[in-house]
Amino acid sequence: MHTLRCIFGNVTEPTMRDVESKKAMDARLARIEGQVRAVRRMIAGDEPCEDIAQQLAAARKALDRAFYEMVSCMIRQEPPPGNQQRAERAGQVAQLLARFG
Repeated sequence: MHTLRCIFGNVTEPTMRDVESKKAMDARLARIEGQVRAVRRMIAGDEPCEDIAQQLAAARKALDRAFYEMVSCMIRQEPPPGNQQRAERAGQVAQLLARFG
């Protein structure tokens, strides 16, 4: 598994700028996209509901891992201790997790 590295130009608005990190996330999302296409084929092919549910759960878990990797990206690039932006970043991460986690 690749660990994504975030390189921020602006501390208040973290973005993923590292080329290798972008490639790793793109590959992860391409695999998830393939899983979703497979689920669509299973539905069209009248596969058993339990098998489809299992594949949906796998795709959901993969999306969750991608989401948490992005959150960890924000945390790893935290501003230095004692910095006001550090408290702001912690609040942003907490809000993100509360809304979507």
